[in-house]
Amino acid sequence: MKYCSLVNTKQGSKSTHRFSNGNTLPLVQLPFGMASFAPQTESDKRWYYHPDSRSLEGIRLTHQPSPWIADYGAFVFMPQNKQLGASGNNRWSGYRPEDAVLTPYYLKTRFLRSKADFELAPTERGACVKITFDEDGDNYLSVLPVWGRYSFRLDGNTLFASTNMHNMGSEAAKFKAYLVIRFPENSVDLGGTLVNRGKSFKKSEKIQGNDRGIHIKLKNKSTEFRLAISYISFEQALANLDSELSGKSFDDIALKAETLWESYLSKVEIETDDEKLMKTFYSCMYRAFLYPHKCYEYDASGKPVHYCPHDGGVHGGVRYTDNGFWDTYRTVYPFFSLVAKDELREMLEAFINEYTESGWLPRWLSIGECGCMPSTLIDAVICDGAVKGFIEKDLLETALEGMIHHSVKNSGKRNFGRNGAESYCKLGYVPYEEEKESVNLTLDAAYGDWCIAEIAKILGKTDIEAQYRKRALNYKNLFDPETGFMRAKNKKGGFRPDFSPFGWGRDYTEGSAWQNSFAVPHDIEGLAELYGGKEKLIEKIDELFSTPPYYEIKGYDSEIHEMTEMAAADFGQCAVSNQPSFHIPYIYSALGETEKTAYWVKRICNEAFSYENDGFPGDEDNGTTAIWYIFGVLGFYPFCPGKKEFVKGIKQVNKAFICGKEIDPDKFSGNTVPYDSLI
Repeated sequence: MKYCSLVNTKQGSKSTHRFSNGNTLPLVQLPFGMASFAPQTESDKRWYYHPDSRSLEGIRLTHQPSPWIADYGAFVFMPQNKQLGASGNNRWSGYRPEDAVLTPYYLKTRFLRSKADFELAPTERGACVKITFDEDGDNYLSVLPVWGRYSFRLDGNTLFASTNMHNMGSEAAKFKAYLVIRFPENSVDLGGTLVNRGKSFKKSEKIQGNDRGIHIKLKNKSTEFRLAISYISFEQALANLDSELSGKSFDDIALKAETLWESYLSKVEIETDDEKLMKTFYSCMYRAFLYPHKCYEYDASGKPVHYCPHDGGVHGGVRYTDNGFWDTYRTVYPFFSLVAKDELREMLEAFINEYTESGWLPRWLSIGECGCMPSTLIDAVICDGAVKGFIEKDLLETALEGMIHHSVKNSGKRNFGRNGAESYCKLGYVPYEEEKESVNLTLDAAYGDWCIAEIAKILGKTDIEAQYRKRALNYKNLFDPETGFMRAKNKKGGFRPDFSPFGWGRDYTEGSAWQNSFAVPHDIEGLAELYGGKEKLIEKIDELFSTPPYYEIKGYDSEIHEMTEMAAADFGQCAVSNQPSFHIPYIYSALGETEKTAYWVKRICNEAFSYENDGFPGDEDNGTTAIWYIFGVLGFYPFCPGKKEFVKGIKQVNKAFICGKEIDPDKFSGNTVPYDSLI
């Protein structure tokens, strides 16, 4: 079976900033590759691709993990002829999206105005590109900006070099993306090359600044060239190009990329007669392996090195970026523990090394630390990796040091550490006068404390384990037995007045009390006791699903897209369009009611997901939502990352195999599936 043929790379791309069906891009790249490529159809810098658009502004070399985070180090490539354009508004060409080929390993689009085909096959840090014009004449390869200050330089008639210094607000000292292109001999007309500043063009081989571009005149109707990037230097970019592309034909590179994708997609094999399910499953499998992006290169001796955004230097070792742990801890890394073990081990090493380089463990990496979402859910990623044996003792000691550090000390920086850590230590909760979203901050801190206790147990640090097991119960401090919800408190211990369970924001992260009051995965039994027993908590979750998807703006200036999406999906107050609700259908199973979990998971999978361009119920977020679906189909779910078990759902296929081993959750008694039984 050719698994790539089942993948729709456009799944989830039919989105806008007011309504997300995934907010994805049809990325052509290698699994976890440093260089990604996608068509740019819109002049919007963030929402720059829409599958229904019939205009094409070029092919973007992109690193964008989400339109909400935006891109960095990006370049756009476009074949043009005769009358040139520079901005998206005056250079765009018509194209037929139905004729475009967008597979994980190969891209082909036709620019109708230029009468040119553009083909691309990716490598880890670059690509091989073929441009074929229908006619001889004034044909150009335009290399164009997205954001920020650029430099463009054509050195002779075979080598092009460019830089881009732009990143979107993350800590990224001295950041610069380096791009090199190597053309074949006698393929570039040096004297005919143009540069532009805005709409003004002139003959030149170099230019730098904002709003600049270069238009390299090509001598032949067909030109095949190779490109590569680096975050270290031009010399490193050339080394990347030589190691990945030199001596290889376009077809060789495309075949290698296809073979690699087939090996990843086949890590989970399913048997089903449902064609829609099959296509949706493998489209989600493709999404599972796009992020995080590799952010390291190899020096002359073959050792990994990386740009460090914290000091601008070059450090030894591996690094990964473009990942927010508030989202991904829930599904992505537990999935990698089953199907991408070597990569997970390397990722964990990279994330822990962030502590040694910056003084803080990461929260949301997009080249540098951007601190987009609250809390330090890296705790759960490290804990899950530790209990499953993916972290060596010395590295785990460093990780524990970093976890304790952010659990007791405010960073004083917006992007780093736990928000309200010191008040949490003093009061047992984060007060709402000090931090917004204080309920989530408190519950996430309690879960993080449990993760610290688990790691301390592995390392034999009994005093630390005892201290943090006690702290892990702090979630109880915000429970209001009168309303049955977690509620924010002030410094004096009083609940915030003017409470509504439908009020989004303010004390809650991207949701209301309904979505955020049950985030106690490490102690669901203890949470049930607060309600008066398991039966009472089950009744509360029944009420959650039966309550209409009402919402109130409260802490936001206006409606946010997650509110709209919850109402559109209409699974009651279970906003499965967003991560805080991911575990809610599985609470039933965690409490022994597997049948109810099976009902809701199967219904959500069937009604909210598809392989189509609008195939997700909300933001896909770096694999999190795609993998939620994968777990839903396979019949088990990582209810509490950090525990070596999964809770049962319902297997929705005839047979399933993980890395060649048949798995069947139904053969296990009770409501859990041991991790060790799946590997």
